[in-house]
This record gives sequence, C-alpha cells and structure tokens, in this order.
Amino acid sequence: MPVRAVVIAVALVAAAACGAEPNAASPATADPAATGAPSAAVSSPVSDPASADAILQEFGYTDTDPVHLIDALDATPVAARPAGLMASVRPGELQLTAPDGREAALPLPADRFYLSIAPYVNGTHECHFHSLTTCRGELSGAEFDVTVRNVVTGEVLVDGPRAAFDNGFVGIWLPRGITADVTIGYQGRQAKATVSTTASDAATCLTTMQLL
Repeated sequence: MPVRAVVIAVALVAAAACGAEPNAASPATADPAATGAPSAAVSSPVSDPASADAILQEFGYTDTDPVHLIDALDATPVAARPAGLMASVRPGELQLTAPDGREAALPLPADRFYLSIAPYVNGTHECHFHSLTTCRGELSGAEFDVTVRNVVTGEVLVDGPRAAFDNGFVGIWLPRGITADVTIGYQGRQAKATVSTTASDAATCLTTMQLL
C-alpha cells in the first residue's frame, strides 16, 4: 500500500476513536494517539443491567453502578484499559459493547450529566459522545484551572484546579437541564465554551477548547 494511503488509513482509524456526532461527516483531523473504535450509533441498546453485568464481569468489574464505572474507566491509565470493551457515555445512559458485539446499557441518574473535556494547544479530534476506553486528548496529565458557571442562575458549579486523566480528558459531573459557561486556564493560556446538558443527544465529549 502506498505511504499516502497508509497515512490516510491511520487517520481514519484514529478519527473513529471517539463517538462522532450522530449523522456527522468524518472529522478532517484526529488525534494520532487514539485507537480505533466503532462510530457512535444513533439507536440505543436496551437498558439491561443483567446483560451489562455479564459484559462487565468478563473484564473484572464487579461494581456496576454507572456513575462509579464512568469515573473509574475515565481515570484508568491508558495502558491498563480493558482491551475490547467499548463504553460510550450518552446523556442518559452508559452504553457497553463487548468484543463479540453484544450490547447493553446502564441508565444514568436523571439529574446528572457527565461531560468529558480535552483542552488542547496544537491538536484535537472531533467527538460528540465520549468513549471511556478509546478517546485520547493531547494534554495527558496536565493541570488546569476550571470554572463552570450556570448561565441562567450564575451559580458556580466548578471552580478550581483539575488534572487531566492519562487520556488527556477532564471529567465533570453537571446537573441535567442547564446551560453553562466553561472556562479553562493552562500555563497562561485560556479557552472558553458554552455547553448544554438538556437535549437527549447533547454532547458528552468536548474537544474544541483550544488554549490560546
């Protein structure tokens, strides 16, 4: 295969690592450190705790609380992540896919929303639904100053230092049904974004915050 074709193929595999926006075109750029994964599906697996338990037990997970799972998987070092397990965060559920294609979903609390943010300086990739096992950001382990403020009430929901996980993402639990302004500082640079946690297809993955 020509070198150019190989480079394109690698880029396409990397682009699939995070859940793309439903019905969106393939991203033009992607994080080369990411690994391949299925693209996000619009339809949802049936919420079935028993099926989810079976999938998770194959990978040694006994705690099937979806909030605990999300926190644990996002914080797991990249090299220690369970190979073959796909875990996609949606606004209302955690979707699981086993290596053999079996699917299950665990419902999330109705009042909570998980947003994973990968601030960047030089390189990023498109992402809509966060993949806990394959998404990769540029600034692994970086220390950020993070502020999240409710646009309507002015309430400050997050204010202080946050360290990126090994995958380059910072995970934040927010209330459902709000619009919030997010500000991130890093080594004299800053990025701002406005996010919503209201829609059933709201983004759980934010990779557009370039630190300038």
